[in-house]
Amino acid sequence: MVSGPCNRTARPVEGSILVVPALSPRLYDAIMVARAVVCSSGGSTAHMQSICRAKGIPVLRVDPTDLDMLSGEVTLDLQTQSILVGSAGNRAAEPTRTSMPSPDDLGSICAVIADSRDIRTINTSDPGVTRVESFFLREEFLCLAAALSPIDALHSGTASVVAYGRAIADQLETYVKLLLPGQRLVLRMLDLRSDDAARITARAPIHPEPNPDMGLHGTRWLLRSASYPQALHVMLETLRVRLGAEAGRVSLSAPFLNDAEEFEELRPHLGLPAEAPLSAFIETPAAVHATSAICAAGAHELFIGTKDLVQFYLAADRNNHLVAESYRTRHPAVLDGLGRAIEDARKTRTPARVFALGADLKYYLERLPTPTGYMMCVGELQRLLPTPLQTV
Repeated sequence: MVSGPCNRTARPVEGSILVVPALSPRLYDAIMVARAVVCSSGGSTAHMQSICRAKGIPVLRVDPTDLDMLSGEVTLDLQTQSILVGSAGNRAAEPTRTSMPSPDDLGSICAVIADSRDIRTINTSDPGVTRVESFFLREEFLCLAAALSPIDALHSGTASVVAYGRAIADQLETYVKLLLPGQRLVLRMLDLRSDDAARITARAPIHPEPNPDMGLHGTRWLLRSASYPQALHVMLETLRVRLGAEAGRVSLSAPFLNDAEEFEELRPHLGLPAEAPLSAFIETPAAVHATSAICAAGAHELFIGTKDLVQFYLAADRNNHLVAESYRTRHPAVLDGLGRAIEDARKTRTPARVFALGADLKYYLERLPTPTGYMMCVGELQRLLPTPLQTV
């Protein structure tokens, strides 16, 4: 159970239960200090809920009419998915202990993080140190943590673009200094959908899209941006000056691409030298079928993103709770796609890591070919470790 006062202000209130109709990037600060979230819309694998999962923040969905009635002190019963008015001793949420695989079964573990505190959480726990080889981070999460509006910055002239690149480097420098020997950081380059961008953009024009998930974002957006390559070079050069050889512990990943042609175009567009590692995200059916070609085009490694892959295979919007029953992470078509990507990567000897929700991990381990490793949010990774991690 989780108890706390309702926070309906959207402002950060330490230890509160955040009560909102839907999660959005504007609520980042409020989410990060909340004990739990209650909302009335959004899918369980939506973007801001991914932050909650990484931080181990429970999210409970209720009907809009029930949301309106919540005020004062409330208690969330996570087992029954119900809400009680009043306190239950302010007890912290405890993860359900079920039969879970061993961390040793996961191969090379990549921890999906929301901020630098997640690295501290992993690296200050003895059971996690020898198993977590890499940390995965989205660039837009760095922007949220630094109160940056990337679209505004990239559309406001050279000085603003340079400032953006340095601000991202400032963030990454902090992360790199927390890494242990042998660990690295994988940065998924900016992949901001238009609906999320509109909520945090004040000056630059944002073109409304009827279906942002299938719109102009990811690699297709990077290839059209004239300013992002400049910001990226400022970021990389700043890291090299400040960290020297340690800057090599940060690698880049191309988000949301369809085929090898897009991947091949991206490196020269960004001005990345041939020796610079560039990985690829496999999260559309087209990319699954192009896995071999993407590997042949020079992908340093693959990250297989099941959250988007499920919604595109099954035509079930992962942001829409009304189609939650159709959004099936264990659907035969999804498993077939994951298996194809893993096998094609293996044939080309390209490392491949599969993102798995905690509830699906055992199922995937039993039914999929063995990938190089798995990716998991820190909040769910805690459940696999012999000693629960303490958030720092």
